[in-house]
Amino acid sequence: MAEHLTIGELARRTGVATSALRYWEDLGVLPAPTRVSGRRRYPPSTVELVGLVLLLRGVGFTLREIATFLAARTSDGTGWRELYQRKLAELDHRIAQAQAARTAIAHGLACSHDDITGCPRFTSGIAALLEGASLEEAHERAHSA
Repeated sequence: MAEHLTIGELARRTGVATSALRYWEDLGVLPAPTRVSGRRRYPPSTVELVGLVLLLRGVGFTLREIATFLAARTSDGTGWRELYQRKLAELDHRIAQAQAARTAIAHGLACSHDDITGCPRFTSGIAALLEGASLEEAHERAHSA
């Protein structure tokens, strides 16, 4: 069993702390390794699996989503597409929110009022938010008034 890795060796090869690897195992992100004298022994393929987890985390998947992704893989290789489509829609929504926030802040900086809270557009936007409008809608209302 010399080709199997200890948790310390896996951590060194991947740059992931041993505590994180144990946590990922508890969550089902990493499969439970075999044990030799009570010590975890991972097959070398686990290095690539950890790399996949790092990639998925890097593009915005949560550990729970990653566990679902790994479980959803099918023999024909298509089980992951629905998860990717949902994540893409979520990211598009977050990007739209960030763009609206950026626009609102840029307009705030361009405001001629010494105190932005005295600006009628600013207060109009707050009123729209309090009425249930999204940030995008509130911004539109404030600048169309």
